[in-house]
Amino acid sequence: MPTRLNRSVVLVLFLSCSVSPPSRGMAQQAVKLIRHAQRIDVLIDGNPFTTYYFGPQEGKPYLQPLRTARGTVVTRGFPVGNDVPRQHWHDPNIEPHQRPMYFAHGDIDGFTFWAEEAFARFYGREPEKYGRTVFQRLEEVKSGPHWGEIRARFNLVGPSGGVIAQETQSYVFRGGPDKRIVDCEFVVLANHGPVRMGDTKEGTFALRVIKQLDSPPGHMVSSTGGVGEAEIWGKRADWVDYYGTVDGEEAGIAVFDSPRSFRHPTYWHARAYGLFAANPFGLREFTGNPKEDGSYTIPAGKSLLFRYRVFIHHGDYRQAGVAQAYQQYAAGERTLR
Repeated sequence: MPTRLNRSVVLVLFLSCSVSPPSRGMAQQAVKLIRHAQRIDVLIDGNPFTTYYFGPQEGKPYLQPLRTARGTVVTRGFPVGNDVPRQHWHDPNIEPHQRPMYFAHGDIDGFTFWAEEAFARFYGREPEKYGRTVFQRLEEVKSGPHWGEIRARFNLVGPSGGVIAQETQSYVFRGGPDKRIVDCEFVVLANHGPVRMGDTKEGTFALRVIKQLDSPPGHMVSSTGGVGEAEIWGKRADWVDYYGTVDGEEAGIAVFDSPRSFRHPTYWHARAYGLFAANPFGLREFTGNPKEDGSYTIPAGKSLLFRYRVFIHHGDYRQAGVAQAYQQYAAGERTLR
């Protein structure tokens, strides 16, 4: 059983996605980005790491799969596009809109960008008002000897086709002999009038891990020392880590919430069945208090910033030094202030 961690040690500042320097103490491996129409392959040290999909066929952009430095896949293998293998159709926790890695929210001006209309038949509930995250342009696709960067711009579009807001997604990819890092930045700009981010548990920055990292057989731990879904879901923490044995490799994946991100430390919509999400909005459902309201309205012309780091490691969270990695990465953030 993990011991309770000292929160004061890990309250740190997050690195800016687009200008963050290499992590100290980590051998830097070359990152190559290769565009193929509406996807970008990410190779680290010449090996596949992930692919960024941003085409119009899907309701939102996503990365799939994510791999360890040894090449082990740590995220769920479906859906591919909008296709779900038939053998998974009767899984009560299928939720195919939970892509391997994505940013979306379940209530933006009353529309869901979390669920996807292509999977409506799987939800078992009344039809929803579906929004779409629609690609506009790539602002940066940059390979390099130490890191690679993608920055893309999207429109948040309602069911009638009207634009609600603008969203920019940025990713910086790095690798070392035993780890992979993705620094993520998401900016929602209210460029078509005020935008309301509603109170719902369905959000917001999320991954869907591979079955071997479900808890059980895998493990969940948070920066506060919380263990398992009962101590992590709906609770606030600086980071959460899922770890276990995947195809013979002991490995894990952590998400760090930036102290510069909205409502840090975030609440976690982290489930034992493999959903792994940071959600700063779902206060009413997380606390069980009907008087709570986690919604937030972005004033016209203003923006809301979200920053996270994905840290994929070999070994369990202690062996990988997850808490120390969070602290180290914060030290670099302070130099940017």
